[in-house]
Amino acid sequence: MRETTLRDPGQRVSPRARLMWLVSATAQSVLLLALLVLAGPVWDLVDLRWWEVVLAVAVLGTYVAVVPQWRYVVHRWEVTDTAVYTQTGWWARERRIAPMSRIQTVDYAEGAISRLFGLATVTVTTASSAGALEISGLERTRARRLVDELTLRADAVAGDAT
Repeated sequence: MRETTLRDPGQRVSPRARLMWLVSATAQSVLLLALLVLAGPVWDLVDLRWWEVVLAVAVLGTYVAVVPQWRYVVHRWEVTDTAVYTQTGWWARERRIAPMSRIQTVDYAEGAISRLFGLATVTVTTASSAGALEISGLERTRARRLVDELTLRADAVAGDAT
């Protein structure tokens, strides 16, 4: 039996994924800040001082500035003749391998925000208890080609994907 090693995948997601993640992080941060500043006192949940608001803005601003760039550096993927490799995360890094013989389904999805940026997500489902492999932030056309490629490759491998 040939040994498969856990290695860094060679492909990056689309550079537009950084902008998508930046917009998403900004929207989340603005919503959270609005809830803290506006809804907190109204519902008597939080009594904020001015310096706590400044601290919240600084923390959320750092999150918005750092996380999208960091995710872009970390998120990688690759397809070989024998497996699909992914690497994800921004705080904790996760590397996964899905052998072609274990692939059960290959899915294509465009979320509302990703659609605005011409991006999509490919999800590779296996019989693994760890769950599906997800490649987010791919250009639509590349994602569609990847779905076709993985479907053909997985079908060509002998095995029952269990």
